[in-house]
Amino acid sequence: MAGNVFGKLYRLSSFGESHGVAVGGMIDGCPAGIPLTEEMIQCELDRRRPGQSDISTPRSEADRVEILSGVFEGRTTGMPIGFLVRNTGQNSQDYSHLKDIFRPSHADYTWYKKYGIRDYRGGGRSSAREHIARVVGGAVAKQVLSRYGIRVNAYTSQIGDIVLSGQYSDYDLTRIDANTVRCPDKEVAERMIELIREVRDAGDSVGGCVTGVIRGLMPGLGEPVFDRFQARLAQAMLSINAAKGFEYGSGFAAAGMRGSVHNDSFFMKDGQVHTATNRSGGVQGGVTNGEDVYFRVAFKPVATIMAEQETVTKEGEEVRFQAHGRHDPCVVPRAVPVVEAMAAMTVLDLLLENEGGKRTGDVFSV
Repeated sequence: MAGNVFGKLYRLSSFGESHGVAVGGMIDGCPAGIPLTEEMIQCELDRRRPGQSDISTPRSEADRVEILSGVFEGRTTGMPIGFLVRNTGQNSQDYSHLKDIFRPSHADYTWYKKYGIRDYRGGGRSSAREHIARVVGGAVAKQVLSRYGIRVNAYTSQIGDIVLSGQYSDYDLTRIDANTVRCPDKEVAERMIELIREVRDAGDSVGGCVTGVIRGLMPGLGEPVFDRFQARLAQAMLSINAAKGFEYGSGFAAAGMRGSVHNDSFFMKDGQVHTATNRSGGVQGGVTNGEDVYFRVAFKPVATIMAEQETVTKEGEEVRFQAHGRHDPCVVPRAVPVVEAMAAMTVLDLLLENEGGKRTGDVFSV
C-alpha cells in the first residue's frame, strides 16, 4: 500500500504491528559508500525505545536492530537496506477487554470502518511502535547528511502549560539528551518532568511541542509549487502519531504582524547572501535560502488514560470502560528522535532530487 511508503528517491517502506513478531522496513535510494553499522542505528533507537525512564511507558523492549541487506564491510552498497527489530515485551492479554470496544480518540473506529477488521492488541499498525522504522530510516539519512555538513536536531519545547522561552539559538542543542524529557534547559526540564509525573499519577495524560532545527542547508532545495520545502516537511511531521499541528519560522504569529516587521532583510557576509532576521524559517517561496530551518510540531495528550470513559461497542452498545496496560503519560520526549528522523529523511529526499537522483557516495564530498 502506498500509505506505508515515505519519500520519492530516498524511500522508506515499513511493516509490522505493535504486538506482532517484529517491526521493520526497507530503505531504497541510499547512496553507496556511506559508513553504516548496526551500532550507529542503535544509538538513535535507544533514544526512542520504551522503558527508558519513569515518565515513559514501562514496556521493556531492547529494540535491537538487525541489518538484513544493503551493507557490506561497514558501508552501504547502494542496494535496498532491509532491517528488522523483533518485539519481545508484548503483553497482548492487556488488551483482550478492548476487543469489541472503540477507544475514544484512537484509530479503533476509523480503521475498523476502513478495513472491516481490527487488530486490537495495542492498536496494531496504528501504534507508535511503527515509528521504529522511521527512526532507522532517519539514522541512515543522518549519516548521508553529515557528508554535507547538515545537522538535524529536535528538542522538547513545551509540556502542557510549561513553555521553554527563547529561540533555539539560545540553547546548547548538544545537551538535549542530558535529561529524560529532552529539554535543553535543566530547570525547565525538571518542571516538565514533575508535570508528567503528576498527570501519570492521576491516570491522565498531557501534550506538548517539539522544536526542530536543520542547520547547514544550502540554498535552492524545494520544488515549487506543490512540493515546496515546507510542504514536504509538514507532511512528514503530520504523519507522526499524535501530531496535531505544524508551523515553521514565525508560524502562526505571522498572522498578527505587519510586513515591515516580518520581512527578512538581505545582506552580504563573506561573499554570501544572508538574512538579518529569520522569520521566514529558512524558506522563501517554498525553497531554502541557506539560513537555518526551524519548526514546531504540536502533539496531543495520549488518548489512553486510566480514567473511566464512555464509548460504544462494535454492536453499537453504549458502555463505560477503563483502560489497562502500559502507556506513556506524554509522548513528547520519545517523539523527539522521530521528529529528527522524519526531518532528516525529508531533507535527503529533496537533496537527491536536486542532485538528479545520483546514488554514489562520491557526490557527497564537502
